[in-house]
Amino acid sequence: MTLYIDPPTWPGHGRLWSHLVSDVSFDELHAFAAAIDCPARAFERDHYDIPSDHYGIAVRAGAVEIGSKELVRRLTAAGLRRPKGRPAA
Repeated sequence: MTLYIDPPTWPGHGRLWSHLVSDVSFDELHAFAAAIDCPARAFERDHYDIPSDHYGIAVRAGAVEIGSKELVRRLTAAGLRRPKGRPAA
């Protein structure tokens, strides 16, 4: 099981955010997110939004740190990318 997280560089709601993804399945992603107490409401189409103060928790739990472009590349290659405006498969 490999989950990936990009650096917390995305601003929103007065915080910086990371994206947590799986390159295997959404089931794997949801299970990992639940294990680190990430609320279901943090899931957005194909990733979880992780606030910067929880970044270390995800990494210590096993999420692999990668850059944002590489994260999107892996998500797309896995067929799990769901851009805005495109319905879920």
